[in-house]
Amino acid sequence: MPSALFSSAIDILETLIGFDTTSRGSNLALIEWTQQYLAGHGVSSVRLPNSDGEKANLYATIGPNVEGGVILSGHSDVVPVDGQNWSSDPFKLTFSNGRFYGRGTCDMKAFIALALAAVPLFKTGQKPVHLAISYDEEIGCRGAPAMIADIADKLPMPRLAIIGEPSMMGVINGHKGIVVHEVIVTGHEAHSSLTHLGLSANMVAVELMHDLASLSRELWDIAPSDSPFVPPHSTLTIGEISGGTATNILAGHCRFAFDLRCPPQDDPDAILAPFMEKCRALDGEMAATFPGTGIRVNKISGTPPLTPQADEAAEAFVRALTGDNGPAGAVAYAAEAGLFQKAGFPSVICGPGSIEQAHQPNEFIAADQIERGAAFMERLAEALQ
Repeated sequence: MPSALFSSAIDILETLIGFDTTSRGSNLALIEWTQQYLAGHGVSSVRLPNSDGEKANLYATIGPNVEGGVILSGHSDVVPVDGQNWSSDPFKLTFSNGRFYGRGTCDMKAFIALALAAVPLFKTGQKPVHLAISYDEEIGCRGAPAMIADIADKLPMPRLAIIGEPSMMGVINGHKGIVVHEVIVTGHEAHSSLTHLGLSANMVAVELMHDLASLSRELWDIAPSDSPFVPPHSTLTIGEISGGTATNILAGHCRFAFDLRCPPQDDPDAILAPFMEKCRALDGEMAATFPGTGIRVNKISGTPPLTPQADEAAEAFVRALTGDNGPAGAVAYAAEAGLFQKAGFPSVICGPGSIEQAHQPNEFIAADQIERGAAFMERLAEALQ
């Protein structure tokens, strides 16, 4: 028989799924609803808006404002549904065959719904729960750093942070870091038959992308044999390419973007140093030939890794709540756990649902995963008494 917390979480999840919080848009409707929900339970919260006020982080302390609490962290944004073949409205919670469908059900609004449903239980604890909800995790963990800094500055030191990314309620103690760069090449347009009179941005970009492709292959050879990650090595992929206006015009502009995902032992700056040096050298050569041309490399985002085995006490605490006795997992995706760890908070990932369902059409979370999540929240409330 599902618990009252389970039923409450489903009602909250239905509300949260109804907010289209795709990263390109605003999350304020969800944040405002959450603030009102918390206020209805006598819990005040802190809103931290972004620079233009269109998005916000939110954090709140539930229970006494003392040391030794637990952070429950989740991101409010979701990935787009554009071009995906959904069988139901992605922004309406739908139940079928033991599964709840909707964008963000597993990644990761179910975790937030469970934490909110447990607020009445957390209020009676001797140690607090600090609820932390971020924006723009899906596009480079851009929102969380300001919130984490504010929590570190203003709240009594918690004992750990639990980041509720989908892990089937198992314990994950490591994830890769990620850096994302864009490369903008400015050429000099001319007729394509008169290559001596111009400089094709596309041709320069292709040369640079060839170097990155070669680097990607080289990374396979430097993976340690005992790496817990799959794949075990750093990975580099070029995800976006655009440039040129016509086949008979030397391209005046080309842009491409790439991400580099590194396990803790690899330094992304060191890996990219030769590439960055080549970009600087080519930039000088281009400008000397055609003033106004060149190469600009912009770092779009960067998220540190979560280091495995760094926080054994935190891992043991979460294991006691989940009953998970298997080996801790390490994942190739990046998450906000590394940011919390870097700020000094012992951190682990543990949340309902499977990452294999994230970002897919017909994203879902199984009902039994929400039941397990509800039991987890109940045990956490008991542990904080």
